[in-house]
This record gives sequence, structure tokens and C-alpha cells, in this order.
Amino acid sequence: MSTKGGVTALTRRNYRLASDVDKPRSTGIVNEKLLSDYLHHVFPSTKQGPTVASLRKPLGFQDLGSHLEKLLAEGEAPEALRDPFAEGRLGPQPVVLDHTSGFEGLLFVDDDLLGVIGHSNFSSIRATTCVFKGKWAYEVLISSQGLMQIGWCTLSCRFNQEEGVGDTPDSYAYDGNRVRKWNVTTTNYGKSWAAGDIVSCLIDLDEGTITFCLNGQSLGTAFGGIKTGPGVAYFPAISLSFKESVAFNFGSRPLRYPADGYLPLQDPPTADLLKAHRLLGCIKNVLSTSIDAQDEKLLEKDSAAWRLHGEPTVLIALAHIFNHFAPLMCKVYLVEDVLMNFLLGILEGGGSVDEHPLIQQLLDLFWLLMEDHEVNECLKQLMMSLLRAYRFSPIIPDLGFQIHYLRLTTAILRHEKSRKYLLNNVLFDVLRSVVFFYIKTPLRVKEAGLEELIPTTWWPTHFDKECELDLLVLQGKDEREPKDESSDERLRRRAYERGCQRLKKRIEVVEDLQVQILKLLLNNKDKTTGEASRYIFLNKFRKFLQENASNRGQHPTALCPPEYMVCFLHRLITAVRSSWDEGSRKFPSSLSSEDAYVPPQLFYNGKVDYFDLQRLGGLLSHLKKTLKDDLASKANIVIDPAEIQAASMDDLDEDEESGAAQRPFGAAAMGGALARPSWLSSPTLGRANRFLSTAAVSLMTPRRPLSQPEKVKVRTLAVEQRTEEDIEGSHGNDGLLLGRPQEEPDQPIADKSLLEIVDGIVMMYNLSVHQQLGKMVVVADEVHEYAVALKDTEEKIARCPARRADILEELHKSQKVFAEKLNHLSRRLAWINATIYSKEKMLDVYWLLCVCIRTIEHADNTASLFAFTPEFYLNVAMNAYSALKNYFSPANSMDELPGYEETLTQLAAILAKHFADPRIVGTDIKDSLMQALASYVCYPQSLRAVERIPEEQRVAMMRNLLAPYEQRPWAQTNWILVRLWRGCGFGYRYTRLPHLLKTKPEDANLPSLQKPCPSLLLQRHMAELLSLDKDMAASFLNSVLNQLNWAFSEFIGMIQEIQQAAERPERNFVDTRQLKVCATCFDLSVSLLRVLEMTVSLVPEIFLDWTRPSAELLLRRLAQLLNQVLNRVTAEKNLFDRVVNLRLPGLESVDHYPILVAVTGILVRVLVDGDAQGTSRAASVLLSDPCFQLHSIQHLLGEPGDSSGSSAACRPAAAAPLAPAAAGSSSERKHFSLHAYADYISLEEKQKVEDMLEFLTEESKQAAASTAPTSEEDLCPICYAHSISAVFRPCSHKSCKACINQHLMNNKDCFFCKATITGVEDYSKPPPS
Repeated sequence: MSTKGGVTALTRRNYRLASDVDKPRSTGIVNEKLLSDYLHHVFPSTKQGPTVASLRKPLGFQDLGSHLEKLLAEGEAPEALRDPFAEGRLGPQPVVLDHTSGFEGLLFVDDDLLGVIGHSNFSSIRATTCVFKGKWAYEVLISSQGLMQIGWCTLSCRFNQEEGVGDTPDSYAYDGNRVRKWNVTTTNYGKSWAAGDIVSCLIDLDEGTITFCLNGQSLGTAFGGIKTGPGVAYFPAISLSFKESVAFNFGSRPLRYPADGYLPLQDPPTADLLKAHRLLGCIKNVLSTSIDAQDEKLLEKDSAAWRLHGEPTVLIALAHIFNHFAPLMCKVYLVEDVLMNFLLGILEGGGSVDEHPLIQQLLDLFWLLMEDHEVNECLKQLMMSLLRAYRFSPIIPDLGFQIHYLRLTTAILRHEKSRKYLLNNVLFDVLRSVVFFYIKTPLRVKEAGLEELIPTTWWPTHFDKECELDLLVLQGKDEREPKDESSDERLRRRAYERGCQRLKKRIEVVEDLQVQILKLLLNNKDKTTGEASRYIFLNKFRKFLQENASNRGQHPTALCPPEYMVCFLHRLITAVRSSWDEGSRKFPSSLSSEDAYVPPQLFYNGKVDYFDLQRLGGLLSHLKKTLKDDLASKANIVIDPAEIQAASMDDLDEDEESGAAQRPFGAAAMGGALARPSWLSSPTLGRANRFLSTAAVSLMTPRRPLSQPEKVKVRTLAVEQRTEEDIEGSHGNDGLLLGRPQEEPDQPIADKSLLEIVDGIVMMYNLSVHQQLGKMVVVADEVHEYAVALKDTEEKIARCPARRADILEELHKSQKVFAEKLNHLSRRLAWINATIYSKEKMLDVYWLLCVCIRTIEHADNTASLFAFTPEFYLNVAMNAYSALKNYFSPANSMDELPGYEETLTQLAAILAKHFADPRIVGTDIKDSLMQALASYVCYPQSLRAVERIPEEQRVAMMRNLLAPYEQRPWAQTNWILVRLWRGCGFGYRYTRLPHLLKTKPEDANLPSLQKPCPSLLLQRHMAELLSLDKDMAASFLNSVLNQLNWAFSEFIGMIQEIQQAAERPERNFVDTRQLKVCATCFDLSVSLLRVLEMTVSLVPEIFLDWTRPSAELLLRRLAQLLNQVLNRVTAEKNLFDRVVNLRLPGLESVDHYPILVAVTGILVRVLVDGDAQGTSRAASVLLSDPCFQLHSIQHLLGEPGDSSGSSAACRPAAAAPLAPAAAGSSSERKHFSLHAYADYISLEEKQKVEDMLEFLTEESKQAAASTAPTSEEDLCPICYAHSISAVFRPCSHKSCKACINQHLMNNKDCFFCKATITGVEDYSKPPPS
């Protein structure tokens, strides 16, 4: 006897001694006859038929060992008759992948040599065993659905990075990615596969055929008449592209879909299987039999009610069984075929897992009667088999397979000792256990049974004619109006919705089981056998996050797939909130999960490791040095000087780190172990220690890094050694909340372990969940596109004349194709909406958004310590809001979220405050904040939220937006100001440009395509700031004018290059990037002009009140730029006209209207809407500019104007001929005219333009009449455009005011003598004497 964990255990060795020596005591447990009957009942012989009990030889414990061995030997084939090599097969057993010579390219191969990941363009590998006669099969478990060719090849096949299995004469392959079969040539074959499918590869060498099956369904004979005969043998083989992964099953496990007549390449362990089944039968006999010692008889009972009560007779009988059974349960095949099926059978009766305590009793028995290493291996193999079975089960309507395996997983994890062993050693170390929380999306709707579950399909049929994508969302509501539906459509929609609800309820059963599993892992009360499960889970979860955060730059194959992350995140949120609320009910003073947040001290007290992720204030080592005094004064945390020194040395050792980052490549090439996550490639299996490479020589000593990976400091995590006390704290130790700042309330929040898990959930969303949510929207977009196409086709059918039967037939074919595709996609969409975009999932993301907002607000209150906050909190706040608005709508309305208006306002306050926060140093996060704010002000609801933040914050935001553009990235800032103005400017009420109305936008939900929603409140703040702060107004406008000058000049230079390329006789292709940059410069020019229009309209005195120091200069610069733009754009058949008429893809936004109406808006404001003195000043400055041409103003109204003089230079002489399309469009539109845009420009605005033209015409006549000829001596020696009007002090040199004012903005030295200018005085030429 021995004692393990406080429980009495019978070891096999000690038990044998006891049974032989202490015979009277053993047999005296019950009387000999009853014992003999019991043992004969439990261990029946298969050879002797049913005999009368009185004739049987008595059986006692002293004879049981030999009896059991004879029993197990019955039916076993003699050793001499066993054939280790079946006929028709050559090669070693077990069958594995040939990692020594049978591969090409770069590959990761798992420890068991059955899982593989491609790590180069197109890698190939074959198995170690081949077949030349008979019928053989193997299975491939598809882990990723990308480009792979799976099949058979001969030894003579030679593969490379371009040609793989199926590309050579004696190799044959099936490719489910492209749905084709390959043997040198290729043809269509089979169905598309998806991750989670199983491909069976069958070869019949007697008939010379190769067949493939997908999830047990034959795809038909792929190849016939394959080469056979002497010297020809076929190996299983695969070729796969970069990052694709599979796992092979040659027979080391039971084949999931065995085919009649076909043998697995690896022989099943037949003898061991026979023994295991017999021993299991004995165990079942024990479970279903009880001994009535009083009546001296055996009783049959329900095995489900069996309990381990410690009866010596039963225990000794079981010990004999486990003496043989335990070693067998360490073998993969037997665990999956015998034990797992037995345990699944126990749960088959239905009911909750709690109603089946037998599994708990059996696990107690395992821990009691098996050696530790045996039960450990058995549990590990059992969980691997369960996870593999769960992942590779086909989807059926009731999700029965998935539910079946999850129920058993739950039952096993309910056993405390087993759960802790699995958590400590298996779930995150060996398995990709996140798979248990994933529900895969079926690609093949029919096979998944969705046609039965959702018999009626439906899709939107009403679209806006002018802009179909207005259908999407403005306020998160579906644009379709039920009143437009016909009764038939309404019935279809309701039937479809009922089907969706049925599907959702079935999926919820699986989700509930997954949450139950996580609740078991989050149990913090199971401390009787050591550390509670939650703290083991927490440390493993943190390590899991580190692997996914640290490998993003170096090993993308090491990442947990994002589709798993999405499901894991939602289940974890549900489980954590449940545990959180359970705790808050016990302690009413703590917060509920609705008000959850992560306290700021987690970010700087060093208790939680963030794996060198970027902080808002920069690197942690830098922050510890610069903010150590703040940490000491505000949080009572003293940084150890040695730690600062160590961090500094780490920062300096960049060369060493980069060298270390390269070492894996060299080590891998030489066959060394490559450190990577344990669960990397195969569906369940772990630690890969082989990185196969045929390019070993070139990789061993690279002259330079193969790639420049992100630098990630790798260091051992103390998190692995943390205990409950380190996390929760005790006796005055605050645990994770050490260092509470004064601004943080002194009240319990929740269990500190839950705070760290919530922090991990936020990090997980940032790592990959958000990107995955964006990817899955594609299906909804496809439904919309096909619905539009179907509607168009139906309209064409209705219009098609009956005599054109040929066209009608083609249209009907198209209609059928679109309808079939929509039926398929609408059912897939129902699944995706239920698993990813349901109302419950939306609430999870919303909760996460609120957690981030509250966390940022609390961290912000700590002043300088805010810099320690990880960047991902701000990223998740912005991305979660984006997901709610763009991904979950319109299926679920954002307005229905609890407290949504308040949350919008809180997020607006964060964006407004932190986009220019000096505590934030990262350029990427700054850009993200700026872009988020720019997007925020484009939508009415979120813009109103910005207007609801406190006035002080609004004014501070506008002050930051008006900072000079030269000092920071300014394009997004300018865009924000434009959006605040759009809807108020001249002809600026459009959503899309007039010439683009007939084209379909890529995405109508883009911020730039939203309806105008100007903010008068924020405009007022801007006007007050510019009016009161004269220096800020001058610097802001100078920077805007500088940027406009740059942007428009760049635009003109680029269109010159584009025009030259278009005029060359040879065929030319303009670089798309150049076109994009050109269009961007044009858009920037327009937006800068609109900001100038906004400024002139709100604060005209900046330009027109010449008592302000810079007003005259600003007005002259403005006039100069406006004249340049007008001259370039309005000249007859000029460069701008030619490029616009080319209508090049990428230059769609370049047109006359946007830029001319922006210029017109500014001119109208200064020349028509102002007071008499202001308009007079503006007119004189405009007319005095040498570039002013009246016909440019006349051009706005389509009047030909005077084409003499300077405009003559713009006439094209013998220009190179344009393309026919361009020439045609040129002749169609002779002149631009505001009259042509009646829908965009009001009558009042047109009248103002006419008034402006009349005013300028009169002013120019008067100016021409009154201007006396100026001698060259009186002209400014700098610009030669204006008369001398200023004299410098003390040197008395002269120039015009415009030149000296512009010069003095940057330099105080005289143009001519370099003396320092102390003053400038007006100068007027003295009259001649």
C-alpha cells in the first residue's frame, strides 16, 4: 500500500506481494464461494461456455493473476504468425513523415513527425512508407484551407519550390483550395475544403485507381490507369504553401472515416486492442455488480450509480485489472478507440454533465490505481483525442458531435485533480486548447444541414437608385423600409428570421458548454489539492498572450489563428463577468462587472508583465528613469537603481539582440531546435523541434539578416512562478494593486486575478480579434452585391423584348446563378451573424469599450503616470467603437446599447483630449487618435457627442487643431476642420462630387461619403480663438497658406508629368502610386481652400482689419494663391483640362467643380459679403496682384471673357493628339459654368458670383484708368510687381510692403546690407520739384 495525495493507493508491485503472501487475509474479505462467484462474474472466460456455477473451479485472489493473464491471452495470434510487414507495403512502422531526405523547401515538422507547416513558397514532403500492391488509405486533417496538393508520389518524383505533388508524371494530387486534381495537367475535381475537414486519400493498386474523400464522402475516382508494376511504389505526399498546415494520420490513431476494403498504412495494435476491450469489459462488470454479503449473492445494478466506497474485494479486483489496463492507456490509439468511446458512451443518455458522476468516480479510480506518469499520459492523450475529435467533426444541424465532445471535456475538467494536472501541463503547453472555444463556420451549407434548418432564405431587395450603398448605415439602422415589402417578401423574411433563431439556439448550447469549461478553469475555491485553478489558468493565459504578442514580427506562423481568438474572447468575457458578479454579490461594496475597469497601478508596479509592449509614454525602461520621482511621490513605489541600470544596459545591447534574433535561422538550418509556441502547427500536437530546410548551406551563415524582424526582448517570465498571494495579496500586501495613487478611490473593485484577466482580454482584442471581425463582414457585403446584381438582372428581363430569346435565355441563366449564390450566402450569413455578430457578441464588445474608457479615465487622473498605460488600451477603445459602428450594424442597432449616448460622449472626450496629449509620444498612436477623431466628426451622432463634452475641453481641442501645421502632421487636422465646415461653405452641401454620382463608391460607409453635418458650436469656438489670439491666428493661417502653396504646386508638377506620358506615341502606363499621390495633393488643396473659406467667413477681420499686424500680408498672400489656382484651372484647354478629360483611374476626384467652388467661396466672402472698407481693400489687393486675370472670374459663369493678352499663351498650338475618348469629352464640355450645377449651388450663391464679377469688372476699369505708368526706378527691387511703399530703419533701404512683411516673418536682416531691421515705415515718393 502507498499513500498519494492523502489517498490510499494500491500499487501494482506491492499488491502482488500482498496477494501471494497474505492469502488468508485476502480471501477472507468475503466468503470463498461468494468471492469465487464474484471473480468469475467479473472475469468471465471466453472459451468455456456458460457452465453451472457448482462445476466451475473456485477462483480466489491467489489465482486471479494467472487467470487474468490466460484470459487476456485467449484469441491472441501466436508470435510466429504475426507478419510485421503486410503484403504490398514497404517501410518502417510506425509510418511518419520523412524528415531526413524526403522533403523539399522549408518546413516545420512536429515532434511526432505527423504535423507539418509550410515555411517557404511551395514545400513538399513524403512519408517513410510506400505501397506497391493492395488497397491503402491515410487521412489528412486540414488545419488551414489554403493552397495545398495532397496525394501520392513515387520515389522518382523530384519537386522544387514551383512544382510539387501532382506536377510531375508519377505524382497525383487533390487540391481543395482550387477544387482541382493534378497530374502534370489539371482539371476540376471534388469540393472546396475548409479548416477542420478531413481528406481521405485512397489508392487501389490492384485496379490502378486513386480516390479522394472529404469528411467520409467520396469525391469520385480522381485518377485511373495509374502506373503500376515492378519498381513502382507510391508514397503519401503533400506540397503546401507558406503558413499552410496539416496533420497526417497513417493509422497511429483510428481512422475517422475508414473505407471498406482499404487498410491504413500503419497496422492497428490489434493484440493490445483486444486486451483493452476485454479489460474494459471487466471494469464494466465491476461497475454493474454489487456484493450482498448478508444474503451472500451478487446483485446487478445500474453502473451509473457506482461509487468508489473502498470495499477491499472491489478494490483488489480493480487493482488486478489496472495492473494490465494502465500501461495500455498510455497509447494514443487505445485511448482514442477504447477509453474515449467508453466515456462518451456514459454521457450518451443526455442530461447535464452533473447527472453523470460516474466519470468523476472513474477518474478517482485512475488516480488511485495508476502510477502518476501513467495517469498523466492517459489524461494528456485523452484531451488530445477530444480536441482533435472536436475540431475535425463535421457540422451537422444540431451540432451533436461538438456538443458530445464538449460534454466529456467538461466532465473531465470537473475532476479537481485532473483539471489541475491538465492546466499545469497540457492545456496551454501541449494543446492548442483555445480550439475548444471555437465554433467553425461551414463553407458547404448543404452538408452542414443549414438547408433543413433554414429552409427559406431572404435578402434585402430595396436599394436607393442613386446611391445603392446608402442602404448601409448612417445611424446604425437598416435602411430597408418594411412598408416597401410585398406580403410575399414579408413572409420570406419572417420565415428566414425564424430559421436564424433556431440556428442561434443550437449554437448557444455549444457556447454554454464552452463557458462552463472556462468557469471550471476560473475556479478559485479548489484549494484542497494545492493552488486554485484560477491562478494556474492566469499564469498560462499570460504566457499564451506573450507568445502571440512577441511572435507577431518574427514568426507569423506561431500566432493563434484570429478566428479562434474571437470565440475565445467572447466565452472568456462571459465567464469572467459571471465570476466577477458572483464576487460582487458576496461583497456589496465592490464594483459590479458593468462598472469594471483596470486600475492604473497594474501598469507601473511591475506585478503584471506587458512583454515590452509600447506604453503611451514610450519604453518602460525610459519611463522608469524619467518618472521615478513621480512614482515615489504619487504611488510610493521606489525603483531599484540596479533595475534601471539593467534596463539601460538592455537598451544598449542592440547588436547582441539583433544577433540573437538571427540565431534561430542558423540553428534551424543546422537541425537545431527552434523556440516557438508549443501548439504551433498540428491540430492538437505540440512542441516542434525540427525545422527542415533544403537551403541549409545558404542559411547557416547569412551575410545579412534574412528579414528584419521586429526586435522583441525575450526574457523569462516571473509570471510562471507567481502564487495566489502574489496576485491577490494578504496581510497588508495589495498584490497586483500595489502602489495605489492618491487619485484612485480606496474601495475594493473585484478579485485581483479577474482584473488581470480583463487586462488580458483587452490585449487579446488588440492582437487579432478586431481584424478578424472586419474580415467576416465580407459575407454580408457579398450578399448585398449579389442582391443588387439579381435585382438588375430581373429588371433587364422585364425590359428585354420577347423577340430576343437568346438574350432572355442568358439573363435567366444569370438570374438562376445569382439566386443560388444568394441562397448559399444568406444561410452562411445566418451562421456568421449567430456566432460572431449576434446581439450578445455586440454587448461583449461594447462592454470591452466601456472597460477601456473607464481605464483610460482613471489612468488620466494620475497625471504623469498616465504615460505608463499600454498603447493598446487606446487602440481597443477606438477599434471597438469602429467595430460596433461598422461591423455589427445594421443587423443590431447601436442605439439600443445601454448608456450608449453617454459612452459616445466619454469616448469623444478621450479623443479630444489625447490626440494632442504631450504625455503620448508614439507617432502611430497619435496618428490613430487623429484619424479616429476625424472619423468621429463625420457622423451626426458622434459629432453631437463631441459637442456634449465640457466647454473647456472643446476649446482646448480647437486650440490644438489650430496649432501651426508645420510643427506636426497636418492633413488629418485639416480634414477635421473641413468636416466641421462642410455644409456651410459655398456649394459645399454635396455628399459625393457631381461628376461621380453615376459611379459606385467602394464603401458608402466611409467617413468621406457621409452627408454634411457641420458643427456651428465648434465653428464658434474656432472664431473666438482666432479673433482673440492674434499671434496664433497669424501663425495658423501662414501655415495653411504655405501648405496650400506646396500641395497645389506638387499637383501641377505631377499632372505635367502625367500629360507628357499620355502624349507619347508609344503605349505608356502611368504608375498608379503617382496617380494616387496626385489625387491626394488635389484633395489636400481643395480641403485647405475650404479651411481658408471657413476662416474668412468666421473671422474676416484676420484679413480685412489692417490694424492687425499680419492682416495685409495674409490678404496679399491669399490673393496671390487664389489667382494662381484660378489661372491654372480656368485657362482654355489648359493642362488641367487635358488631364481631367483623360479620366484616368485613380484621378476620379480631380475635377473643376470642387476646386473652383472653394476658390469662389473665398472670393465671394471678401468681395461681396463684407463691409465696404473690407471689400474695397480686398478688391485693391486682388487687382494689384500681377497674376490677376478677369477672364478667370468670368470663366466661373461660363462666359468666354477676353482671350487676348496673357491668356493667349494658354491656347494649344499644334498639340499632340489626345486619345479619342479625351477628345470627345473635350468637345462636349466647352466651358465650366456654375449655372450647370443648379442642384448644388443656390440661386442666391449664383447671384453673389454675378455681383462679384460686376464689382470686379468695374473696379478693374477704374484701376486701369487711374493707374499712372510707373517707372522702373519706382518698382520694388525684390518683386518688380508693386511700387516701393516701405523704408527700413536704420539702413533706409526700400521695397514694397508685401515683400518686407513676408521677409520679416522669418528673418530680421535687411535684404541688401544685412543690417538688423528695427522698424519699417511707410514710404511715398516725394513729388517732383
